[in-house]
Amino acid sequence: MSTFPQPRTEPVAGHLGRWGTDPLALMQEGAALGPVFRLRLWRTAYVGFSPAWNRLVLGDLDTFRSRGGMSRLSPYLSDGIVQTDFPEHADRRAALNPGFSRTAVASLSEQMEQVVRTLLPAGRFDAVAWSSRLVRAVLSRTFLGTGGTHPVLDDFLDPMSRPLPQPFLPRPLRFRRMNAVLAERLRDPRSGSLAEVFAAHGGVPEMRVALGAGYDTTAHTLAWLLRHVALDPTHLAPERHGHVVREVLRLYPAGWLGSRVTRRPAEFEGRTIPARSLVMYSPFLTHRDPSLWERPQEFDPDRFADKVPAWGYLPFAAGPRTCLGRHYATLLLHVVLRVLADRRLLFHDGDGAMRAGVTLSPAGPQQLELVAA
Repeated sequence: MSTFPQPRTEPVAGHLGRWGTDPLALMQEGAALGPVFRLRLWRTAYVGFSPAWNRLVLGDLDTFRSRGGMSRLSPYLSDGIVQTDFPEHADRRAALNPGFSRTAVASLSEQMEQVVRTLLPAGRFDAVAWSSRLVRAVLSRTFLGTGGTHPVLDDFLDPMSRPLPQPFLPRPLRFRRMNAVLAERLRDPRSGSLAEVFAAHGGVPEMRVALGAGYDTTAHTLAWLLRHVALDPTHLAPERHGHVVREVLRLYPAGWLGSRVTRRPAEFEGRTIPARSLVMYSPFLTHRDPSLWERPQEFDPDRFADKVPAWGYLPFAAGPRTCLGRHYATLLLHVVLRVLADRRLLFHDGDGAMRAGVTLSPAGPQQLELVAA
């Protein structure tokens, strides 16, 4: 039986050292070897990125389990529906889905726009820092019903903006304070807030995980969006918003890597993946696969005038575990573009280097300037 190829390794450490310093380069080296490759990390991992691999890993919830995957390493994602597996996952997801449907989330548009207009920057600003501030304020408004960012929420989310390993360290005091605030809100949820959804389904753990999962993913995607809008002002034309948002999500998927653990041995293209193996799928690699996308490294929103490849576009994963907050995040990106449409966004400084941590973020500040049209 043939084995899966692997990138060059280092004695003893395997791939762990390179994983800690430049995981994107390591992943791209592996992708050059074939659609599935093996990594020697703290445990053996199997990484794939083809549509067939994505369909297998994301479609078979009974074989490929979430519990035990890399999300458990983050205290922000180690509870709630993220750690719920088949068959319980289906019932819990069915209860939460209506509150996060496209129609339900659309009712939050006015609240989001009010926050965006209140926090519009004056003059030059760092898109990364501003996006972080804005998303915290929008989460506070739409989840908790507050007028500004709740200080406890601000403190709770702060470690997620710090370099690794800060997002993975336990924060018991911050979590207890956040739990207390959420419990208070859930006893008497503000009308029109998402607290109403969690008061009926999931309670404090589910609401806390939703806040953590929705913060840095949305903030970093927004920072990338602002960079490209500043580089090409034609992207602000209202008729282009849909394609521009989809292209940002393609080129910079916040969830650049996802993981599962095999419950039983699994077969893929004649090779066996053992039971209890760490299995990874990578939207980053899928979205930059030249066999699926023409000129995949280029930012080209017009590519979405054509049909996207099945199981080849998964900025929010895919299948039964597709991200619960996908409509929420996408709506906020559209709201920001709508508010900026009658203004000019100028680019001053900042390269396009990426930093792969919990999410795919800009490696440094993005200095922009907002001026009147």
